Amino acid sequence: MNGSSLLRTFSVARKELLHILRDPQTLFFTLFVPVLELFMLGYAINTNVRDVKTVVVDHAGTQESRRLLEQFENSKDFLIVHKVLSDREASRLIVAGKARIGIIIPENFSRRLEAGETATILVLVDGTESSIAGEAVNVSNAITLRESLIRILGTRPLPIEARPRVLFNPDTRSANFFIPGLMVVMCQMMSTMLSANAIVREKELGTLEQLFMTPVRRGELILGKMTPYVALTLVEFCFIAFLMWSIFRVPINGSFITLLMVTLPFVLTNLGFGLWISSRASTREAAGQMAMGTFLPSIFLSGYVFPIDSMPWPLPHVAYLFHTTWMIDASRTVILRGGGWPELWQHAAVLWAMALLALVVGSLQMQKRL
Repeated sequence: MNGSSLLRTFSVARKELLHILRDPQTLFFTLFVPVLELFMLGYAINTNVRDVKTVVVDHAGTQESRRLLEQFENSKDFLIVHKVLSDREASRLIVAGKARIGIIIPENFSRRLEAGETATILVLVDGTESSIAGEAVNVSNAITLRESLIRILGTRPLPIEARPRVLFNPDTRSANFFIPGLMVVMCQMMSTMLSANAIVREKELGTLEQLFMTPVRRGELILGKMTPYVALTLVEFCFIAFLMWSIFRVPINGSFITLLMVTLPFVLTNLGFGLWISSRASTREAAGQMAMGTFLPSIFLSGYVFPIDSMPWPLPHVAYLFHTTWMIDASRTVILRGGGWPELWQHAAVLWAMALLALVVGSLQMQKRL
């Protein structure tokens, strides 16, 4: 690329940057909306199940039944909000949504324990929310198992004891898991939408043909228009990372420079998708709808919300066809696990291959449409 070509590319980039600065809507979408979404989702998303509303029916009313209920409350997973006298009333509260869990202790609970027989309690679980239901079942089983072992062993130690150690996120904070992936998702949405609208805006204004009548070549036009959005996306990515570290207290255990180097091909892939969308759409509304159509599969199949290993075949293989999957894993590797280039070279290679493919296909499609 010679000096005159660089000058033409710089002129197009300067024109695009001035248009962004003079467009309040674009600035609002670029700077404010991702930060707003970060605060909304960062505080709203919480997978740690705590204080589940619980209704209790204690037909026994004995010291043993009260001790068992105290164990449920001390676990911090159950919050007893109602104590009723009948099973029917407990079921009614669960159906009404006023309680998620129902614990029913039969009248012969203490007598069966004293006789050395198995005493059974009934735990009703609202299965409309799978995370709460699974946690309630697991914790209730653990509590009853622990109480059974105490009665059997007394003061004797357990023959086998497990001492789990949670690495990288010892407090199991939801923010530590979701925000590194949320950064990637917002980066994808912003860069794709902005690049898609860049060309479509020229179509709507009727200035795209005028640009091609100037000495600016097609490649210089594309490069000049995409450069400001690469810079804006990377700046926004850094700003969101700063908020993640300073406000949400998510530690960055690896090198952030390494993460930025992996982010660059990811952003270029998004711009390639936006370029392809702009060649297919004739209005900004249509471009936005097409962009949303590409966001949803990549978000749900990327491991951001649901673990890839838990997906049915062949979805785990399909998931690795999305660049979002590789970038979210890279973000969590650097931020949470403290990984570096030995762990990320494959991610970078795949993302650069996807970026080149997306940019080439988007450029050729744009030439064909014009």
